[in-house]
Amino acid sequence: MEASELLKKVRHIEIKTRGLSSNIFAGEYHSAFKGRGMMFSEVREYQYGDDIRNIDWNVTARFGHPFIKVFEEERELTVMLMIDVSGSRDFGTSFNFKKNVITEMAAVIAFSAIQNNDKIGVLFFSDRIEKFIPPKKGRKHILHIIRELITFTPEHQNTNIAEACKYLTNAIKKRCTTFIISDFMDENYEHALRIANQKHDVVALKIFDKRETEMPSIGLIKMKDAETGQYQWVDTSNSAVRAAYKNWWITNSTATDALFAKCGVDNVSVSTEDDYVKALISLFKKRM
Repeated sequence: MEASELLKKVRHIEIKTRGLSSNIFAGEYHSAFKGRGMMFSEVREYQYGDDIRNIDWNVTARFGHPFIKVFEEERELTVMLMIDVSGSRDFGTSFNFKKNVITEMAAVIAFSAIQNNDKIGVLFFSDRIEKFIPPKKGRKHILHIIRELITFTPEHQNTNIAEACKYLTNAIKKRCTTFIISDFMDENYEHALRIANQKHDVVALKIFDKRETEMPSIGLIKMKDAETGQYQWVDTSNSAVRAAYKNWWITNSTATDALFAKCGVDNVSVSTEDDYVKALISLFKKRM
């Protein structure tokens, strides 16, 4: 990709997603994702109705009348974006590709974090850790993240969510809010996800395409697995084949939702043809 074309794409995503985070998510994001707790701010004279448990006895003894400690929410968060860059993200039909939705949602969350003075970092993963960008603040850092979201090319095509969760648990020492943005086409990651969510606040954003939910009847076609590279001929005109495929999708989706519930992970599913803004707002409001 030429530098001028990249600059245009970065600018387009910045304008679109920064506007969304400013105008729509400001209050929801702040309320949905809390800081680490309360921190001491100052002391002031006691007023009727104040909690006597907050009296500062040292200052009270010094001045001869009661003073209380004033606390404020410690707002600063560390936000991590765990981005699935496996081969299946390149799938899309008439509306959009999964990777484009992933990029825009990640950018919206990143701008929301920066506007709330939070640090933001990114972990790109396939079946291994492809790249780690440590959490920082600032517009320059955000634009660097957006450039990577647009241009990053993984070395591998498979998926290993468990490996990514283990890396997060070990790499980020203090509690953070983590968004895993993936299609979750993987297995055997429940244990690692549960441990990650015990240490951090993990949120799952599942991206899918409508064509993945059911197979159209278009005759005999040659299909390629985006992650393994294997080809297979499929007779889509066979109603039993289409029914089996649809049942697989329903079973898989139900199992994934149950896994999130079991691990205590807040989540939302977003189709490539859906309005991801509504999905994010719904998720944020559920956490308030």
